[in-house]
Amino acid sequence: MNQELSAAERYARSKQNRANPSLQSFIEQLDFGLDDFQDRACRAVAAGKSVLVAAPTGAGKTVVGEFGIHLALNSGLRVFYTTPIKALSNQKYAELVKRYGTHRVGLLTGDSNINGDADVVIMTTEVLRNMIYVNSSALTNLGFVIMDEVHYLADRFRGAVWEEVILHLPKDVKVISLSATVSNAEEFGAWLDEVRGDTEVIVSEHRPVPLSQHVLFGTELMPLFDGSKDSARVNTELVQQHANKLRQPINKPTRGRRGYPGLQNNNAAKIYRASKAEIVDILDEADLLPAIFFIFSRAGCEAAVKNVLAGGIRLTKPEDKQIIRRIAEEKCAAIADEDLSALGYFEWLNGLERGVAAHHAGMLPAFKEVVEELFLRKLVKVVFATETLALGINMPARSVVLDRLDKFNGESRVQITPGEYTQLTGRAGRRGIDVEGHSVIQWAANLDPNVVAGLASKRTYPLNSSFRPTYNMAVNLVDAFGRKRAREVLETSFAQFQADRSVVGLARGIKDRQEALSGYAKAMECHLGNFEQYAQIRRDISDLEKQLAQAGRGGRAKDIRQTKGRASLERNINELKRELRAHRCHQCPDREAHARWAERWHKLDREISAVLKQIDSRTNQVAKTFDRICDLLIELDYLAPDSEGDLEVTEAGSRLSKIYGERDLLVTECITRNIWQKLDAPSLAALVATLVYESRRDEEDLQPRLPRGEFAQVFAETEEIWDQLEEISARHKLLKTSAPDPSICLQISRWASGATLDSVLRGSDLLAGDFIRFTKQIIDLLEQIAQNSTSKLAETANEAIDKVKRGIVAYSYYA
Repeated sequence: MNQELSAAERYARSKQNRANPSLQSFIEQLDFGLDDFQDRACRAVAAGKSVLVAAPTGAGKTVVGEFGIHLALNSGLRVFYTTPIKALSNQKYAELVKRYGTHRVGLLTGDSNINGDADVVIMTTEVLRNMIYVNSSALTNLGFVIMDEVHYLADRFRGAVWEEVILHLPKDVKVISLSATVSNAEEFGAWLDEVRGDTEVIVSEHRPVPLSQHVLFGTELMPLFDGSKDSARVNTELVQQHANKLRQPINKPTRGRRGYPGLQNNNAAKIYRASKAEIVDILDEADLLPAIFFIFSRAGCEAAVKNVLAGGIRLTKPEDKQIIRRIAEEKCAAIADEDLSALGYFEWLNGLERGVAAHHAGMLPAFKEVVEELFLRKLVKVVFATETLALGINMPARSVVLDRLDKFNGESRVQITPGEYTQLTGRAGRRGIDVEGHSVIQWAANLDPNVVAGLASKRTYPLNSSFRPTYNMAVNLVDAFGRKRAREVLETSFAQFQADRSVVGLARGIKDRQEALSGYAKAMECHLGNFEQYAQIRRDISDLEKQLAQAGRGGRAKDIRQTKGRASLERNINELKRELRAHRCHQCPDREAHARWAERWHKLDREISAVLKQIDSRTNQVAKTFDRICDLLIELDYLAPDSEGDLEVTEAGSRLSKIYGERDLLVTECITRNIWQKLDAPSLAALVATLVYESRRDEEDLQPRLPRGEFAQVFAETEEIWDQLEEISARHKLLKTSAPDPSICLQISRWASGATLDSVLRGSDLLAGDFIRFTKQIIDLLEQIAQNSTSKLAETANEAIDKVKRGIVAYSYYA
């Protein structure tokens, strides 16, 4: 129960809840009382409203979603629970099956199809989006949709799906949106209220488990902030030590019960960075385990585990080892022995048995599930994870350690945002177990104490839409609503809602500027003539003189063209100067005063023009993009004018409507032109791999080997079609797409031809988890191709699915 409520307030709230039988019966099932924000949200749901609940990680937002399920079942309605990732869907499915039984709960993730007609179905957001577009009968009798981690709509790759669902769900369906704490929750809630109807916004910034923030300065654990409550002022002792240390050579003292050896002095003015083994030792001594270390690279996570094991760390008891081995063996029993060896199973198991593990997208899904279960059961005490763990998987720890405060974003190293910091440290503190959670930053010489304090003291971040129409979305919308109505729907997107609000802010300042512009124009008036014209001649002379100066910086003219160019500039300048002297305003005694006002007028006029251009670009921006896409699709015969002056979807457009993903148009064009017909099953799987895989920047210069046979020619034809589509897209002012990437096509071809996992992974940078993830995407796209192709290509696609979905891939696909 939230202790901030008075006894009278708690009594009044309890009385209100008793008056609502559904809410009261739900509360009686819980092992705890509702916090204030949970109570307010549940009462809003019980009153027939949609809600947006924004609260910190670990605050208990999902209780509101669970009440929605309880209310739906009591009302004889169906309820969908959507999540951004399959791991969250699987986790929620397991939780709800324990509560309601397998007969009432289903799971739809693309990989799994379990009891899809159940009263409660957990699914990824894409599955629900696809249901809406095909007008699935599953939407009948749907009462509630719970959108967990709804702030994921800011994701630039998949975020648009959340907006599509919110916009197109039947209006009588109530939406329960659960979000991390965002600084513009009211703005997001206002949009939800506009497009979904009566929506209550409930924001809580209260962490149920307070967060204590520390830095590891060398081998000393220090508070980040001073001792006063809620202070955002950095610890003065830390600031002083940081400054002093930068002026001294490194000198690492020996410390810790394991007696780590010190380092020799040198002249480098650095702050000593303890090894991962030392940090684990420090946290263990301070009773700050279990801990999650966030390291922004998969290789860094694996290296950290090796460092800790090499340091002799053992965090488990002898009896723990047997339980750990049993759980790992049960989860991995279906994996062939030869694959276990290729996956590094025995090294991984050794780390688990000592209480240490990694967790990242490059791991086999089964391995990640074992780590998650063992961590929750307090058998694994230290996990080195990439930031994907912060997304929402239920793995709270006593402490969170940040290896560094910057990360590589694909192009350069950038500082993490306050929002990312909030998400990561949100894992610290186990409700009902810890009195407080702890975050630890490993200090470094390049950190500015005040910048770090500013980052760590900001608890919220803005939610910005990433929504933009796609080719697939366009044909589905035209098919469902027609062009005009579809355009109107898109104009109600959160992206346009935010753009319109920004336009209001921009337009607000235009009026004042235009009034100032009129004043400047009056001040520069000259009784002798048009001073605006005179001022323009002066600017033209100035511009040409700058060009002449730049041309002269290269020294003597090296060729005739350069000499002619300078002569031309000098000629133009002289002509303008004669024109200037002949102008009537040149004789004005107040000429220079007028000129100063003229320059102010010119500068302000440019500013106003730039703002007006911004306003124009933001006004109806989503609908304008949709119009350009429709025009392109008309040109390519995916859409065609109908007899009523609207658009209709052609046969090719119908095929496009069922192809989802970044390459929707390219895939459809290739199917339509029959260029993949000559490929065998392994080559088709390899070709599809070029459409789902994207190299990291450090791989871009490598020349991948291609499968033999027809592949090279067909891949070249696919690239040619991509080129043609890029030219057409550029003509219609649409965004570019990246080229098909053949980096892993040989590995996929070999796998589909029967090669072992070990031989496929050997000699490549692919990690097992990445390989599994990409094969799942390949299978997904092959299934779309099989369902939307002529018989021969469909037959080859189905054969390719069978050849790819084998061994460890099949095990992971159905696990």
